Order: sequence, then C-alpha cells, then structure tokens
Amino acid sequence: MEPLLIEALESTPKIFLDKENSKFVIAGKSFPEESKTFYAPVFEWLEEYAKNPNDKTWFEFKMEYFNSASSLMLLEIMNILNKMNKAGKEVKIIWNYLDGDDDMLEAGEEYAELVNVPFEYQAVEEID
Repeated sequence: MEPLLIEALESTPKIFLDKENSKFVIAGKSFPEESKTFYAPVFEWLEEYAKNPNDKTWFEFKMEYFNSASSLMLLEIMNILNKMNKAGKEVKIIWNYLDGDDDMLEAGEEYAELVNVPFEYQAVEEID
C-alpha cells in the first residue's frame, strides 16, 4: 500500500499515512474551504488500510488549530480507527497539543469521549 503524503499549506495540515513504517500523522492547522474535498483522499486511504491494518496503529494528531468543519472530519477519521479497534487491532490515538493550550487539550478529551479508542495526551513545545 502506497503512503499518502499531503504537504501542509496555509489552511491545511500535513498528512502522512504510511502503513509499511507505521507512521500515521496529521499535523498543523486545518481550515480548508472544502473540508470534505480535502479529506476525501485521507478517508479513501484509511478505509483501504482498515481492510488489512497493522497489528498496531498509533495515530498522531498534532493540531495547532482546526475549524468546526475540520473537527467533523477528524471525528470521522477517529471513527475509522474505532472500527479497527473493535475488530481487535491495537489502536491508540496520540493527541499532541502545544503546552499551555488548554482548549486543544479539551478538544482531545472531548474526542476521547466520542470514540472507544485509547488516547494518550502529550504537551509539546512546538508542532512539527
């Protein structure tokens, strides 16, 4: 399965999904004009991956900012991860947030209440 790499732009995050190296990262800011269109290749890739996922999938979110439309897209990604978890695969969401950004920490905690996937929270000095 080919990796998916989408480089960050002013209003979109960097997305790197690589089954072979077990790297699953969404990082940066997300407020594209058309969230569904922007995230469509991500959903397509993840749905294909979910058919034969790795035994362990640790998915990292490193968000600086996202709007409400992107919030729904992130939840949809987590729902796909939730399905893999229910199917018996080891799935974990690593929610990185800028140290002191209580709003972003709370956003991660709210997501954790909506899906049945273990969350790990990491305060970081910068989003790379």
